[in-house]
Amino acid sequence: MVATFRLRAAAAGDGAFLADMVVEAANWRAEGFRPKHQILESPEYARYLAGWMRPGDAGLIAVDGQEVPIGAAWYRMLPRTDPGFGYVATGVPELIIGVRPIWRAHGVGRALLQGLCDQARAAGFARLSLSVERGNFAQTLYRSEGFAVTQAGHGRDTMVKRLR
Repeated sequence: MVATFRLRAAAAGDGAFLADMVVEAANWRAEGFRPKHQILESPEYARYLAGWMRPGDAGLIAVDGQEVPIGAAWYRMLPRTDPGFGYVATGVPELIIGVRPIWRAHGVGRALLQGLCDQARAAGFARLSLSVERGNFAQTLYRSEGFAVTQAGHGRDTMVKRLR
């Protein structure tokens, strides 16, 4: 059976689902599992959600055949004074992506990533950044979509894609 899904624009009411996707992204490694409340109460993760959908925020939600959300990718502009894990410069939005485990390796992440890059390009951005922990299988996806490591951090890498 072929897994079917579609993408839709993220809306202001998607904040709770985006929170679930931050938790999925943070808990990519089974042995490093952290409870949802611990992740969402942490300032380094809360910055990706606080005040969603503020000016400059944009995203996509993947939904299955029953319109149930299964993944999300979004970007936001974070200030130099409160940078995210993948901050590279003022004016470069940082991408966050999460997919429910059962939907991984079915093209959902790639579709979200490609769609969000197209959206950022159309909005006039020249680059998009993200951060990924070393060992995360998603690094292969990011590389295959044109992201390159620009900064090696402690256990994680910042990757950037040129959009134009």
